[in-house]
Amino acid sequence: FVPLAADAARVRVLAAAPAGCAPRGEAKVSVPDRVLFYRRSELQVRDELETLARNAAPGAGADTISPLGPPEDGRQRWALWRCAGAPG
Repeated sequence: FVPLAADAARVRVLAAAPAGCAPRGEAKVSVPDRVLFYRRSELQVRDELETLARNAAPGAGADTISPLGPPEDGRQRWALWRCAGAPG
């Protein structure tokens, strides 16, 4: 379980790159997708990857994130954005 940081609670998650936002870099996040010989729930892995990316956003001055591709082997890259009018 990956806890959501307090300052990450206001970070928006979008399915695609937002229009009118300034890029703030990338977050490369990873979690174990297997425990011994057992595959972890795909939904749980996705949720944890998203939470890690949201946690990384405030440190880069970002208020919005969007995936750069699907999760693969417990790893995922996310674009970080600063958007006008976003919460926070």
